[in-house]
Amino acid sequence: MDVFEPARLGPLTLRNRVIKAATFEGMTPDAVVTGDLIEYHRRPAAGGVGMTTVAYCAVAPEGRTERGQVWMRPEAVPGLRRLTDAVHAEGAAASAQIGHAGPVADSSSTKLPAISAGRFFNPLGMAFTKVATAEDVERITRAHADAARLAVESGFDAVEMHFGHNYLASSFLSPRLNKRKDGLGGPIENRAKVALGIARAVRDEVGDRIAVTGKLNMRDGVRGGLEIDDSLYVARKLQEEGTVDALELTAGSSLLNPMYLFRGPMPIPEFAASYNLPMRIGMRMFGKRFLRVYPYQDAYLLEHARRFRAELDLPLILLGGITTRETMDKAMAEGFQFVAMARALLREPDLVNRIAADPSTPSLCIHCNRCVPTIYQGTHCPLIPAETMGA
Repeated sequence: MDVFEPARLGPLTLRNRVIKAATFEGMTPDAVVTGDLIEYHRRPAAGGVGMTTVAYCAVAPEGRTERGQVWMRPEAVPGLRRLTDAVHAEGAAASAQIGHAGPVADSSSTKLPAISAGRFFNPLGMAFTKVATAEDVERITRAHADAARLAVESGFDAVEMHFGHNYLASSFLSPRLNKRKDGLGGPIENRAKVALGIARAVRDEVGDRIAVTGKLNMRDGVRGGLEIDDSLYVARKLQEEGTVDALELTAGSSLLNPMYLFRGPMPIPEFAASYNLPMRIGMRMFGKRFLRVYPYQDAYLLEHARRFRAELDLPLILLGGITTRETMDKAMAEGFQFVAMARALLREPDLVNRIAADPSTPSLCIHCNRCVPTIYQGTHCPLIPAETMGA
């Protein structure tokens, strides 16, 4: 496979196999699309990606990580339509990442309870989580289907269901967070019911009108969390039921161990400065315990992802340290149908076009992670002037 050849994704044909991964943009202070958000996605579309992913389109108000975040409702559709039109005008496809933040939601910001598989103290909102009831699960499952329908109305070519990072569905998958004694707890066959039910509801709603993908944790990266064998069970069931056209393989917990996904150094001062008191003080004092260091290397999730590639037939999207033609070609050679890029495109939105023109092109991203703390101020690479981002 050639990474720059057209590729099928369900009913969709992408111009190449490079996808801009979802990275929360911090550009929707009123929970609707802004011109800045449109430009944020237009730039990598003009820069050559096959598809860009809009994050994070919450399916319900309490499903936002914080209040300045798009949630899928009729009022959001006109702005989302302008965004997809802008992306399509550049020749790329657009995907909406839909999901429910669950325990990762900052309840002090949303003023709504953070819902989780189990009850525990959530330092993000400085409050205990609300245990999801059967009624909550049914409502939120239906909300995913409704969000997918609104994505179709907004002109999106695909939706990506968020089953990772200890968001709601992922909190049910995690043995550490899910200590339930009902039919949604215990063995993985029970813990997977929420994610699988959401996938069925979304597929039933959209059929083959758009592509449906899932973002699934391979590992949570925490003691007692989701591990590869259980994640493979979920992936096999999604494949068996035909509810996804591809899986993007991810890792880490936004709640308990976020750096397991990002890799590289942890800029504690920048992280601390992004929080209000008292979290700012807490981050300065205890940030090194929460933000553990994992050295960066190219294709750093490949070792785990190989097991999924060996046991699954459905298309897989490799994420994590994909910044050069060499790593793209390696992913293709190992049987991955797509690659996903994130931080490198914050630094250089036109990187894909530059690599296509010259395979020896290096990425300017140094994986310093200083972009990560900026998510609530409007994500951009702090190594380039913000005023040039709209150029």
